[in-house]
Amino acid sequence: MTPANSQPSTASRPRVGIPWRTSHEEANRITNKLQYYVDAVTSAEGGPVPLSLQLSANDLAAQIKDLDAFVLPGGPADVNPALYRALRHEKTHDADPNRDKTDFAILEHAFASGKPVLAICYGCQSLNVCLGGTLYQDIASELHTNIEHSREGLPPDAADPIHPARIEPGGEIAQLAALSGLAKRDGGFDVQINTSHHQSVRDLGHGLRVAAVAPDGVIEAVEHEPHKHWVVGVQWHPERMKSDALAAALFRALVQATRAATAHR
Repeated sequence: MTPANSQPSTASRPRVGIPWRTSHEEANRITNKLQYYVDAVTSAEGGPVPLSLQLSANDLAAQIKDLDAFVLPGGPADVNPALYRALRHEKTHDADPNRDKTDFAILEHAFASGKPVLAICYGCQSLNVCLGGTLYQDIASELHTNIEHSREGLPPDAADPIHPARIEPGGEIAQLAALSGLAKRDGGFDVQINTSHHQSVRDLGHGLRVAAVAPDGVIEAVEHEPHKHWVVGVQWHPERMKSDALAAALFRALVQATRAATAHR
């Protein structure tokens, strides 16, 4: 008999696909940032599976078909503005075409098959664009906010900037905030989040709702409305907030939703 407090075996853990952050990092086997996502999924009792950005469409389709859920990570590239019918802003970073096509293939498969998705930072922006939304290409120059959302200009080893955000009531993240013991105010929750992004959601993609907002109006999280399909996008980096209850809850919720979805397939 298996002890009640034992960890699930690796074989029994839902398989969570995580694409490499960039083609450059994959080619040079730079794993320090990717490892945060691998560790967070592992801690939530999921089985992380890194996904190459170099696969052909057929090979990628075959690989993701055998996975149960996905985490779309952050990254230093920007989503190609042509994908949301916009001219490139002077502050927009170069796109990574392999990352764009990989994220879009994963999302199309996940929506077709009802597989859960946790989209983080760049991944959140990719989710929004894939569903027909648009982006602010540079928060600082387009929104003129006093809140520092980006790490640009900071030393590589500097801590992430922190700023407040409000989690809106009625959604998945609000439920997780309540379960994490956060204090409720006017139906929602005030939280402190880390930040490392110079772009953000502008017009919402189809089926998405705003789940969290910074004091300056920048959208910090989105959720897929129907609630039959667990899809959550956050602009902050829960994988780097190791002692934060809500951050851990996001990854646990992904794995729990994956177990539920797998049981019904």
